[in-house]
Amino acid sequence: MRQFGSMTMRLCLLILAAGIVLASCGSSTSSTGTSSTTSSSTTSNTSGSVNATPTTASMPGSVVVKVATISLNGQSTAILTDTQGKTLYYFTPDTPTQSACTGGCASTWPPLLFQGSGSPQSASPLPGKLSVVHDAHGQQVAYNGHLLYRYAGDTAPGQAHGNGIGGRWFVATPSLSVLATPTPGGSQYKY
Repeated sequence: MRQFGSMTMRLCLLILAAGIVLASCGSSTSSTGTSSTTSSSTTSNTSGSVNATPTTASMPGSVVVKVATISLNGQSTAILTDTQGKTLYYFTPDTPTQSACTGGCASTWPPLLFQGSGSPQSASPLPGKLSVVHDAHGQQVAYNGHLLYRYAGDTAPGQAHGNGIGGRWFVATPSLSVLATPTPGGSQYKY
């Protein structure tokens, strides 16, 4: 009789564990730091693996940017993502024509690259402009003059663990203002 109770208990635990695993596989919600996913655009890669190499798009005029909605600093925010749903960032020391993130920085913050002809496209209309800047990384995608990057610490779509790092890395949003080209001897900021 004792052996039957033990087997029943093991079976119940096994079913409970399987249910937990299945429930967690169907959810893309994560809660870490100041960001969590509440909903996102449709993506095809949710493996959660870190890709510290540049993201590239190889078809002329192909879609390289999507829009997703995440909870950022406790607020529902529309953000720009790559085609796999990974959050895109901009680096405040960059200029519209040159990346300030090179060497080891580019390993942690892989640039979003475009290969081919034409212009990069978004899966949905954006209020700003996508463009390509030819720099040390290759053909880097920019939005409103801000060069775009991913963060190697984001392991799944909808994460924004890189937001605010060093006070110079921020999530790119569709409402990101245009980065003015600095004038010689002047500032890019208008006071």
